[in-house]
Amino acid sequence: MAGDQGEMPFLDHLEELRRRVIWSLVALVALSVVGFFLVTEFGVIEILERPFDIVLPGEGLRYTNPTTPVVVTFKLAFVVGFILALPVIAYQAWAFFSPALYDQEKRYIVPAISVGFVLFLAGIAMAYFLVLPLGLRFLIGFQAETLTPIITVDEYLRFATRLILAFGIIFEMPVVLVLLSFLGIVTPAGLRRHQRHALVALAIVAALLTPADLGTMFMLLLPMMLLYELSIWLVRLVGGGRRRAGEPAPGT
Repeated sequence: MAGDQGEMPFLDHLEELRRRVIWSLVALVALSVVGFFLVTEFGVIEILERPFDIVLPGEGLRYTNPTTPVVVTFKLAFVVGFILALPVIAYQAWAFFSPALYDQEKRYIVPAISVGFVLFLAGIAMAYFLVLPLGLRFLIGFQAETLTPIITVDEYLRFATRLILAFGIIFEMPVVLVLLSFLGIVTPAGLRRHQRHALVALAIVAALLTPADLGTMFMLLLPMMLLYELSIWLVRLVGGGRRRAGEPAPGT
């Protein structure tokens, strides 16, 4: 049965939420410092530059402002810190919501978080090893006979990190929808019934998260569609925790 947190006063809920958010922010700041060390000592910029070197070997990334190396280093340190802080943030979210969950729901949460982390890394790997080189090759090759690229490090890193994080986050879709099914917010029938609307929404998200070319957009949209189908199957497989506990299914 659900824990005692569901009976906590509203102000106690807010205080608990504030405490969890503060711990998450502390972890983000502390791990961003670690991220700065990793960026400066372990060549994270060079690692991100490798897909660019494959497409334009020997060209190298440039910058036009003396402050750019410092700015991009701190920005990249924050991105690395955010990735490192994800397990801590996930734990704080779990600690906040777990007292309100049923025992049978809790049994699925830890595996779901573990699978979510694996999916996040899979999305990052797909973007880095496949989508980023292909996207760069397409974009730089467009009008290559008349235009010569001068690519700066800040613009490239913004492009690369945005694309990589977009794939990592989108690959979390099955975990998010399964967790929402436990809360009774979505059902397999509802996901299937609204599939056409979801396809439009996914296309819009893919267009917003990727650069302005159809190639990388469809390279993100295709796995999003497959992940949506996988989510429907997983929601049907595990069922809704609330429904198993005897609560009525929502009308979605």
